[in-house]
Amino acid sequence: MREFLTFSKEVEEGMAAGKAIVALESTIISHGMPYPQNVEMAREVEQIIRENGAVPATIAIMDGKIKIGLSEEELETLGTSKNARKTSRRDLPYVVASKEIGATTVATTMICAELAGIKMFVTGGIGGVHRGAETTMDISADLEELASTNVAVVCAGAKSILDIGLTLEYLETKGVPVVGYQTDAFPAFYTATSAFNANFRLDEPQEVANMLKVKWDLGLKGGAIIANPIPVEHSMEEAYIIEIIEKALKEAEENGIKGKDVTPFLLGKVKELTEGKSLESNIALVYNNAKVGAKIAVELNKL
Repeated sequence: MREFLTFSKEVEEGMAAGKAIVALESTIISHGMPYPQNVEMAREVEQIIRENGAVPATIAIMDGKIKIGLSEEELETLGTSKNARKTSRRDLPYVVASKEIGATTVATTMICAELAGIKMFVTGGIGGVHRGAETTMDISADLEELASTNVAVVCAGAKSILDIGLTLEYLETKGVPVVGYQTDAFPAFYTATSAFNANFRLDEPQEVANMLKVKWDLGLKGGAIIANPIPVEHSMEEAYIIEIIEKALKEAEENGIKGKDVTPFLLGKVKELTEGKSLESNIALVYNNAKVGAKIAVELNKL
């Protein structure tokens, strides 16, 4: 298994020194934001993790290897590549074997992090059950991964383009704990609240680390969601964002957009309809997640 992994110098040295490591996905770089904001955001996220005492490990697939940590050049290559493949669990063997550039989704980043022995992963928002999934069966592979892979995911909840109620039901069925970090509500990515609550509220990084250690010491398979709401000053009005998402969903339906094309279409449309404010919110929440994730990783590393 290790033959497929390569580690950046920083990650290798961090592991040797026994430091806390935080995994980062790469789809947000290749498919989530335009260049150069994507690379600037990725560098800033890595820096925030360093400032909070941990080592960042951005994960991607290049030259037939799973890269655990990217160099400046590799980050630039990923950020400017026009043909990086969005790589979920089903795509991983193909992308490694074909030596394509692969940007890892939440699910694949979790798989690669676990292979590398990393327990903490920071992202923007998780995928979930899509609206209308009762007929389309469109459910993100992220949820199944959370049920089976021992990596904790710090995120700003699930994007409000999804069916949040059904997403939480699915996670409950799979036994995935959903922790509200300093909040009772389950955040909905662009907004700090939603109509739903988290399962538990924990207010300190050490409390989260203790819970994760107990979970895995009990042999309970799977990850956990640490739902960290977008900072209030960057949170968008709930009614406003719901109205915009309804418009975007209607347009997607009218244009016959289905499957994996739905999310990028909706996010692009939301960005357009909010006049770029959604992109600013997206960046702000990722920075906030990086800070919280690094602090939890440091506490988990002490246990």
